[in-house]
Amino acid sequence: MAQALSPEVIQNFAEKFEADPAARIAQNAVTQTPITKVAEDREVINSIDPTMSVKVDKWPITNQKKSGRCWLFSGLNSLKNAVYEETGLEKFEFSQAYQHFWDKLEKANYFLSSMIDLAEEDVDNRTVHYLLSDPIGDGGQWNMFVALVEKYGVVPKYAMPETESSSNTSAMNRTLEMLLRRGARDIRAAEAAERDAVRASVMEQIYRVLAIHLGTPPQKFVWQWENKDGEFHREGEMTPLEFAHKYLPDLSELVCVVNDPRNEYGKLYTVDRLGNVVGAKPVTYLNVPIEVIRTAVIEQLKEGHPVWMGCDTGKQSDRDRGIWDGKLFDYEGTYGIDLEMSKADELRFGESMMTHAMVFTGVDLDEAGSPRRWRIENSWGDGMGDKGFWTMNDSWFDQHVFEIAVPKSRLPEEYLAALDSEPAVLPAWDPMGSLA
Repeated sequence: MAQALSPEVIQNFAEKFEADPAARIAQNAVTQTPITKVAEDREVINSIDPTMSVKVDKWPITNQKKSGRCWLFSGLNSLKNAVYEETGLEKFEFSQAYQHFWDKLEKANYFLSSMIDLAEEDVDNRTVHYLLSDPIGDGGQWNMFVALVEKYGVVPKYAMPETESSSNTSAMNRTLEMLLRRGARDIRAAEAAERDAVRASVMEQIYRVLAIHLGTPPQKFVWQWENKDGEFHREGEMTPLEFAHKYLPDLSELVCVVNDPRNEYGKLYTVDRLGNVVGAKPVTYLNVPIEVIRTAVIEQLKEGHPVWMGCDTGKQSDRDRGIWDGKLFDYEGTYGIDLEMSKADELRFGESMMTHAMVFTGVDLDEAGSPRRWRIENSWGDGMGDKGFWTMNDSWFDQHVFEIAVPKSRLPEEYLAALDSEPAVLPAWDPMGSLA
């Protein structure tokens, strides 16, 4: 039975607070100063050094600006090393707007196809309601990135540069959401035989809106460049897929590995209704202990390869300094209360999920080969951290890193068989389906 808060109970709360000198000191501090300034641990800040014993990045930072495209930026950033090595360029970016255009188009088709599949379900069905709540967000997952690259290729940034709406997606997204929700309504109102025609009609409108906001994706472009020594090179006309085949590794060899302590390790998982390209390989996750992830990242970095990763970036994070540490903010000491939760419970009770994707580009190893801290390529511009590169103390890794993309060869033998198994299906709203 629900219990009301009585005046006596509230008075007891107040008396205990007033009798606690530490609470009064905290009140005086926090009412005048942001809690992050009061709770930040100076010893932790002073202990963080951005230099690394292993570092692979040789390039400037990118900036996703006011968009949720971190997974696309980090996916492309994790693959651009080959371009630098083969061309001698001093600065290079793949076009993020190109991937963004095709992702939005494919997501719209994926959503409408799901609405056809679910047309006989009640509109208040939990899955239907969940999909309608965010039909075409900016976020995504590693397998969704791979699906786009395999179907559409990649282009250099000059072939399809940023636009107002690629860097600030809110107005475009609002129009797309309206079109898709109207489309869902019309699909449900149509006879079964007419529903695909409704989908096709809406998709033509979606393409029109995307072309207006983002421009028309190039079918071909001329690839030429001047390297850091001033030498000019011209490859000539190329298609986006030809460009991808020339410079990118075989993405089918990379697998998405997660640490989800709620669920059994050594098993493959997928999430219902999660994806962007209809007909592409499904989004799958191999669940492993966090130490397997840590070891795989170190091995990749030692061989000069950046590593795509997903994490809960808002936890124990100083945006100005560009640092993460498991004990960066002493909120428990400031408030005088217990805030500890396990990683599994944070996932179960909505306290945490993957919110951001970035790239591991370095690690600082001690004499025994154990990681002390990590170098992270973010996509928030060069005004934070070390010219946009952040430093993550290893204390943060276990609790807040969720997934990476690495070659199968980096995984222990006992986990490889699971990659060929039928994945267990998590519900659409599961936190493992959150989009970075």
